[in-house]
Amino acid sequence: MMSVVLKMMCVLLCAVFVSAEVMPMTDFDLEQVGGKWYLVGFATNAKWFANKKTSMKIGTSMLTPMDGDLDLNIASLKDDGSCWRMTFLAKKTETPGRFVYYSQRWGNDNDMRVVEAKYDEYAIIYTIKTKGGVSDVLNKLYSRTATIREDLVEKFRKFSLDTGILEENIVMLAPNGECSLA
Repeated sequence: MMSVVLKMMCVLLCAVFVSAEVMPMTDFDLEQVGGKWYLVGFATNAKWFANKKTSMKIGTSMLTPMDGDLDLNIASLKDDGSCWRMTFLAKKTETPGRFVYYSQRWGNDNDMRVVEAKYDEYAIIYTIKTKGGVSDVLNKLYSRTATIREDLVEKFRKFSLDTGILEENIVMLAPNGECSLA
């Protein structure tokens, strides 16, 4: 029992120490990150994720640069054919590639960092979500296409493990149809 407690404490402490060091990529270009992206990978140790991870599917995000800020329009086609949508205005910070926003829907503060991107292919985004004094790390792998190369899957997996996410909480999302852009 004691070793399980120690292992969990190590995972939590490792996540706290690593999260403080995760910085956005040094040559971030706001204009190049703009456009349509597919959310193909998702990783978090948040409690809600255990019940949702097997049913989650690929969604789309339109990222639109707006005077240094980033407008995020997220959509995912639900099983009944309707669309689940969210919109946020992520405000720039003094650090290029780092944005903050508040989600009214979930009641949390978000500290989002674009940690790696090849703008015509993929982006890895690291977010610290905080609600009621509790923070969770959430990593997302975005692709310009709905399919992703295996080496990028492995890159995302390694990044997620390095940021304290447990192996079983790193998923590549199932294929899905798309919502209309309207």
